[in-house]
This record gives sequence, structure tokens and C-alpha cells, in this order.
Amino acid sequence: MSHPRRWWILGVLCTALLVLTVDNMILTLAIPSFMRELGAGPADVQWILDAYILVFAGMLITAGSLSDRFGRRRMLILGLVVLGAASLLATFASEPWQLIACRAVMGLGGALAMPSTMSIVIVVFEESERRKAMSVWGMVSIVGLVAGPTLGGLLLQQFWWGAVFLVNVPLVVAALIGVFVVVPESRGPARRADPAGVLLSVVGMAALVWAIISLPHEGWSAPVIVALGGAVIMLGGFAWWEARTEHPMLPLGTFRNRDFTVAALSVVLLVFSTAAMQLALTQFLQLVLGYGAMTAALAFVPMAIAVLVFNVVGATLGKRLSNKTLIVAGMLVVAAAQAVLASIGPGDGYPLLAVSLTLMGVGTGIASPSIYATLMGAIPREHAGVGSAVNDTIQQGGTAMGVAVLGSVLSLGYTSALPESAPEAARVSLTDALAVAAATGSDGLAQAAREAFLSSMSLVSLVATVLSVAGTVFALVGLRRPAAPAAPVEQGKEEDYATP
Repeated sequence: MSHPRRWWILGVLCTALLVLTVDNMILTLAIPSFMRELGAGPADVQWILDAYILVFAGMLITAGSLSDRFGRRRMLILGLVVLGAASLLATFASEPWQLIACRAVMGLGGALAMPSTMSIVIVVFEESERRKAMSVWGMVSIVGLVAGPTLGGLLLQQFWWGAVFLVNVPLVVAALIGVFVVVPESRGPARRADPAGVLLSVVGMAALVWAIISLPHEGWSAPVIVALGGAVIMLGGFAWWEARTEHPMLPLGTFRNRDFTVAALSVVLLVFSTAAMQLALTQFLQLVLGYGAMTAALAFVPMAIAVLVFNVVGATLGKRLSNKTLIVAGMLVVAAAQAVLASIGPGDGYPLLAVSLTLMGVGTGIASPSIYATLMGAIPREHAGVGSAVNDTIQQGGTAMGVAVLGSVLSLGYTSALPESAPEAARVSLTDALAVAAATGSDGLAQAAREAFLSSMSLVSLVATVLSVAGTVFALVGLRRPAAPAAPVEQGKEEDYATP
């Protein structure tokens, strides 16, 4: 049965989800501030972003399993508390490494909380209303894409960089109050703990993400090779163990559902192709077009509006069209958006970028409800927590790979596009090049650096276009029509709701 307070519960869960998405996106506009005020170099900035992803992705499956076992509401509360405390500590950082450490702890908090936001939705809503509820849940994720940078821009105009972390504290408090008041406790069927599965999954995922992040910078060095080898052994051992243990933390049978597997791999290609967009565009808006932090944040509004509108359209069309049709159509529009972004030249300015962002929002809005319906429809309700974690792990893994690989392509493309006469200090990053140009009064260097960055951004967008098209083809060929229905729940397996 649907919970009588399900829509109030959804509102609270969306508040908690907004805390998580705003926290991750609010940093994008603070990148130049980290470089100026903390002395963070490009590698430091990469790890300020990736430390969160490393811990978040490494812990998600374990956190989802723990939420099913010990209580989804309990894990949501614990995650929010850890995230809020780490955010407060981050405001006192005086060195890049301190901020990286705080971001890692914030990733732990996010991993503990994130699976519960989706799994509780699955539990309190019946199938007839679940697509609508997941559409709202997905819209909040996208709202964070704009709310984070907008709030960050406003804070950076008025305060120091630490305010982008301090703002998390009141948001966490508000979310916690809502969770305590209206969210019920729920958990999966009682089963034994799986410590071997926990150890293998955490070490394997952390090693894999670390290797992916480090590979573009360090190449095939000994640590990277060891990490990749360790990841293969650990994750292979995890799959072997989970297939044989009596009480697995991850139901591997889910991956035998073709729609689930194809949708998951298509999402990896999609998020991989879009992961570097925020990293590149925030620098493009501020350092190439010369926008202030707030103006740069507002530049993403067309994307947010398009997502909100077409998310509703996608959820509505899902009643008449198959998930396959909507996923393919949405991803094709995203590919078109990346192609437009790749075509931006030095004299185009913002209008063409606005077209690209709008198309990105349209494609994401159309595809997202059907992607969530396909992925979560294959997961039994008693495994809602770990199933949600698998979905989040897939997306975060793709994001980590995208930021690492395409972020490195962006950096290498910028360096190679600079003229040979450019000073060595200007080759590190666009921020450093503009600082050298300001110190030497060289307008020519500043112009050359901006053009080199734009050329590199176009290269990254072209790669993203190819990947988006590949994801579209993969979904077109692999997804069945209609999508497979959700697996039935055995009677008595899912525990009744408990009062808060």
C-alpha cells in the first residue's frame, strides 16, 4: 500500500536530495577562488572535486545494503549529519589538502544518505504513482545543477570561498527536521551481515575510481597499474562471492535483466560525456567571457527551465510511449546539444551556448524519467536501498571517469593549442596564463590563452558528442520494447512502515 503521507515524505526526501546535489554543484563556480586564495593548482582542483566522488562511489553499494539492513531513515539521518559536520570543517581549511580531506568525508556522508532518498520513494509509492514521484525526484537533482552555482555565485560575490561550504549547514538542519517529523523507517528482510562483500566492494570500487582519476595525470605508472589490478581482483572476487553466499548484499540477478544492464551502460556513456561540461563551462563563462560569479551561475538557467518543463513532458509521455523511445530520443537531443557546444567560436559569445544548454535540458528532461523507471523497475522492493545505490554508483562512476578523462583532455588540449612562444607558467592553466598576462601587460598572451581554452573546450565537446551518439545507438539496439516490468515482491518480505 502507498503511505498516506507519501507526498509529504517525497517533499522531505527532495529537500535532502537538494542538499546533496547543491553541495556537489556549488563548487564549480568556486574553482577560480580556490586557485587564487588557497593556491590550489589544477591537480588540487581536480582532487577537490574527485575526493568526494572517490569516497562516494566507493561506499555507495555498502551504504545501500546497510540502509536495507539497519533502516533507510536511520542511514539518511547519519549521512546528513556527517555531511553537515564535514562542511563546517571545510570552512576552516587553509591548505588545499585540508579541503580535499573534508571533501572526502563529505563524500562519505553523501554515500550514506543518497541511497535512502530513492529507496524510500520506491517503498512508500505504489507502481501507479512511482513514475510521477521519480520524475519529481529527478527534477530536484537537476534543480541542484542551477541552484548550486547560483547560490555559489551569490555567496562568492558577498563572502569568502568558505561560504560555499558553510551554506550546507542550515540546509542539512532543515532536511534533518523534516526527516525526523514525517519520514517513516523501513528496511528490507532480516538477513545476515555480509562483511566479506562489504570489504571487497569498498576496496574494489575505491581502487577502480582512484585509478580512473589518476590515469590521465600519471599515465600507466606502477601505482595506477597496481590499483587497476587490485580493482579487477577485488570486484571479481566480490561478484564471485555474491553469487555464492546465502545472504548477498547485492542481488546480482538484477544484471540479468537486459533492460537494466543496457540502460545502465547507456547512462554511463551519457554522464561520461556531460561530466566535464560544468568544469569547462564555468571557466569559459568567467575567464573567457569575463562574467562575474553570479552572472555565470545565471547563465545555466535556460538548462534548468528546459529540464523542469521537459521532465514533466517525459513523465507524461511515458504513459503512452515506451521507455526505449523516450531514452533514445532524449539522448539524441543531448548529442545535438554537445555538437552545438563544439561549434562555438571566439566571436559567438553566450547566445549559442544558451542554445546548447537548452537542448541539454530538453534531452535530459525527456530521458530521465524513463531511465529511472527502467533501472528501478528491475529492482525488488526488499532490495530498494542497494538497488538505488547501484543506480547511483553507475552514474557516479561515469561521472568520475568523465571528469578524469575529459578533464585531462581539456587540460592537454589547452596546453597544445597555445603558441610555442607562450611562457611555461601560462601552460599550466588558463587562470595562470591570465595572471601572467596581467603581470606582464601582455594582451596578446591573454587573447591567445582564451582562444586555446575555447579550442580545447570544443575538442572535449566533440568527444562528448561521439559518446552521446554511441549511447543513443546502444539504447536503440539493446533496450526491449516495452521495458520489463518490476520484479514482484514476495509476500511478507518487505517490512511494514514504522512510525518515526
